[in-house]
Amino acid sequence: MIGVDMMTLFERRMSYPHPAARERLERLVGLDDYIDRLSKVLGLLVHPAGLKRWGEQHHPGAEKLIDTVLARPPLVILGGDVGSGKTELAETIGDAVARQEEIEIDLLPLSLSARGQGKVGEMTQLISAAFDFTVKEAAAIEKRGEGAEGAVLLLVDEADALAQSRETAEMHHEEVSGVNAFIRGIDRLSNQRLPAAVIMCTNRYDALDPAVTRRAAEILAFGRPDKTKRRLLLGPKLVELGFDETEIEAIVAATGPKGGLPGFTFSDLSQRLIPAIVLDAYPDRAILPTKALIIAEQMTATPPFTDRRSQAR
Repeated sequence: MIGVDMMTLFERRMSYPHPAARERLERLVGLDDYIDRLSKVLGLLVHPAGLKRWGEQHHPGAEKLIDTVLARPPLVILGGDVGSGKTELAETIGDAVARQEEIEIDLLPLSLSARGQGKVGEMTQLISAAFDFTVKEAAAIEKRGEGAEGAVLLLVDEADALAQSRETAEMHHEEVSGVNAFIRGIDRLSNQRLPAAVIMCTNRYDALDPAVTRRAAEILAFGRPDKTKRRLLLGPKLVELGFDETEIEAIVAATGPKGGLPGFTFSDLSQRLIPAIVLDAYPDRAILPTKALIIAEQMTATPPFTDRRSQAR
């Protein structure tokens, strides 16, 4: 790790459980299934003692079954549309896992600076340094002995920037070497069975290297909220304003797909539509259902992510 600044390699370090992370996680309305699934998968990957206890209690003698589950590489991939809550979930799921497993968890969000500036060997060195640090932190927890009460999560957002398929014709040698280093890092965590896991987020799942995706213990695909999920997110907030069922349903319908265009993303609803409705009325008057509907109808959803690099090929 000579010459690598860990402070810049990782954007910020977060520790769980933490009340702020719990609040952020609770705001992810409509993602309950993802939260439940991801917290269980990560719990098994970073804290196998829990699964072993479960096996002893409910299926004594099923060691081969338990070993098969625990032998999976410590990698999960969150892929899908923009604004679908992938990154927010990845940044806060550590709180759910920490509370579920009753352990402390450190999240290390890898900065895009890990791509380097194109110098020979730089990208490989930076990625290797990130995994070296993750291994070091996890090994320190492991040394505490059986039943270690901690774990490390390495978060790689925009993962396709670091793990793009090596089959891509225009990939430089430096990028190929970086992907190789990434795969070696995952294998290293897997082989040493340390209390650590990697979370990858990407809008370009198809662009990831096949050797990376086949190592994933879990792949969660994210899409835009359907009518039920849009109502779950909007309904409680609009009820507080005195909107009736008909008025709420009209806004829910206005935020769905129409005219060949996609519906609103989770972030469109929470970060654009709701604030726009409030700001339209603030500070002189109350929010009117009719005006809120007009705002919803006039607002356009965030366009789907388009991989222009794939189109160019």
